[in-house]
Amino acid sequence: MTVSLADIEAAADRLAGIVRDIPVAGARWLSDRVGGPVVLIPENLQRAGSFKIRGAYNRLARLTPEQRRAGVVAASAGNHAQGVALAAQLTGTHATVFMPEGASIPKLQATAAYGAEVIHHGATIDDALHAAREFAERTGAVLIHPFDHPDVVAGQGTIGLEILRKVPDVRTIVVCTGGGGLLAGVAVAVAEHRPRVRVVGVQAEQAAAYPASLAAGHPIRLERMATMADGIAVGQPGALPFSIIERLVDEIRVVSEEEISRAVLLLLERAKLLVEPAGAAATAAVLARPADFEPPVAVVVSGGNLDPLVLMRIIRHGMAAAGRYLTITVRVPDRPGSLARVLTDVMALDANVLDIEHNRVDPGLAVDEVDIIVQMETRGIEHCGQVLDALGARYRLLTD
Repeated sequence: MTVSLADIEAAADRLAGIVRDIPVAGARWLSDRVGGPVVLIPENLQRAGSFKIRGAYNRLARLTPEQRRAGVVAASAGNHAQGVALAAQLTGTHATVFMPEGASIPKLQATAAYGAEVIHHGATIDDALHAAREFAERTGAVLIHPFDHPDVVAGQGTIGLEILRKVPDVRTIVVCTGGGGLLAGVAVAVAEHRPRVRVVGVQAEQAAAYPASLAAGHPIRLERMATMADGIAVGQPGALPFSIIERLVDEIRVVSEEEISRAVLLLLERAKLLVEPAGAAATAAVLARPADFEPPVAVVVSGGNLDPLVLMRIIRHGMAAAGRYLTITVRVPDRPGSLARVLTDVMALDANVLDIEHNRVDPGLAVDEVDIIVQMETRGIEHCGQVLDALGARYRLLTD
């Protein structure tokens, strides 16, 4: 199997009128850090909320009438599921989608709303994919793999053509990476047109299958994954994307959970873009090491299907990572006035108290002591340090 520039250009023709032509978004808040122009490629605004409709539609559009009558099956944590479901609706094809047990409820509901039959199976995308393969063998339905098929890779690669058209002087392209279909497609499109453009893939640190696989020279399965970026939590690279990435991609980077959550928060605040953790990974890499990316930089923001409950946790996590949310535990004598004194000191430091809790049952507490847990909003890393230093000088202080 292989993917050529001609395949990607043919996919672009098929997708004309199907995908939205979304303008790039300037990001001065990133440009200032990088020292040159940075633009966001906001595929979170694409139909079905991510780039996945590109590969899914290109794959389904190339099926024979007999294959469409047999139906299609897919496995996904949400974005590929929605892409396949929408593509099936547009082509008049029945779709069955296997989703992990912990899949986001909004993604599940959106997939069903496009007309797909949704079946829960397993704890990961890999578990769901195994079930989808068995279903395809048993029923004759065509498996629409999320990343390991030439038509899917070619469809995702149309983003690369768009980047080169919309950002003609681009020097670095940064791409969120799970199984590798998007990164491989972009790499093929860029290598043919602009081989000197640097292409960088980004994975979540706790679900990064590519670094070890590239070091070994073949795809390696991860033993375990634990990341908020479920959309790129793929345990083993696809054979086709791996063969392309190994040849054409300049570098794979990893980002921490803190860096991802900070990127989600800044994309929401500064770019006014609602982006899921997987879709924010490329942005997180640029934020973490801005000097490493030669401008102009194009950053792919690849998905916006974010569960509101997850968003609440990410905002808190991102604020803490950015030094804007602080939880402290102050151990003081358990007598009247102790809480008032702590709060007065916190207010004097210009921190905003969000919540307070008393703990009198810790085994480490003396009979006449109490732990006061204070959650507060601060202005950044420097202000956090000032608050901790000042309170630490006055109280016995424990920090989370």
